[in-house]
Amino acid sequence: MLNITIKQLRLLTAAARGKSFAAAAEACHLTPPAVTMQMQQLEAAAGLPLFERNGRTFGLTVAGKELLTAAERIDSVLADCAAGLAAIESLASGRVTVGVVSTAKYFAPQMLAAFARVHPGIDIELVVGNREDTIAAFHSGRLDVAVMGRPPEDVEVESALIGNHPQVIIAPPDHSLAKRRAISPQEIAGEKLLMREVGSGTRSLAERFLAKHGIKPRIGMEIGSNETIKQAVMAGLGIAFISAHTIAAEIEDGRLIVLDVAGLPEIRQWFVVRPAAKRLMPAARALRDFLVAEGQRFLPIVVRVSQSD
Repeated sequence: MLNITIKQLRLLTAAARGKSFAAAAEACHLTPPAVTMQMQQLEAAAGLPLFERNGRTFGLTVAGKELLTAAERIDSVLADCAAGLAAIESLASGRVTVGVVSTAKYFAPQMLAAFARVHPGIDIELVVGNREDTIAAFHSGRLDVAVMGRPPEDVEVESALIGNHPQVIIAPPDHSLAKRRAISPQEIAGEKLLMREVGSGTRSLAERFLAKHGIKPRIGMEIGSNETIKQAVMAGLGIAFISAHTIAAEIEDGRLIVLDVAGLPEIRQWFVVRPAAKRLMPAARALRDFLVAEGQRFLPIVVRVSQSD
């Protein structure tokens, strides 16, 4: 039975409907001898007679009817598959798995929501993690696209720019440096720094900035989320190097301020990244193109350093 072909099953169906091999040949645009040969091969594969002739009467045996039922079911499944593929191609349906580094979760949902409004039939799975988590997901093949900072270097990817990603240092409003201008990076050397966990993109950026200015950080606490870092800074536990795209609400209502440190904000970039070896389905390709074309307008407005009284 493994050698039976779709062509043979369709000829069987046509013969059953037309009551003859000649009718099947006409319906399928083949010669009668070609149909006869295909049906003989089908009977050989089935191991049972499929057709019965009694004078001018042509019909299917019990085995032939069993195979006809299977043929109709297979044809129905293939028709459903064709309709599904057409829906995927037209973006009426589909599925995309999107990786988002944790810092990007402050704006990525708005991007994805805008895309979903244009393509409501596409299901989106959102995977949030730090930089190491996202790169690991690329290695595993789980992600179709990702929104992140510096693209990974140990995975073959294709990346496209979304927009700028400024990095700043935040403090509570009553901090001693709050009203100072053009603060030398060396002046923060004695401050307690609240740092993201090792493996996060923010941690790597902070370490590079501090090393560039010869500062050995005095790490007061290592914290695994931007939200907890902001709460700790507001509580007076230290200052923190953080993405400006994570603090818009706290700056606006005066719970945090941005220190005017010379050399900051340090401008990095946001990228949409996809595995180079993975062929994107239409839904994933459409999302990737949308993020490249429209992503920048969803980036939070860069906050300004608070002005002194």
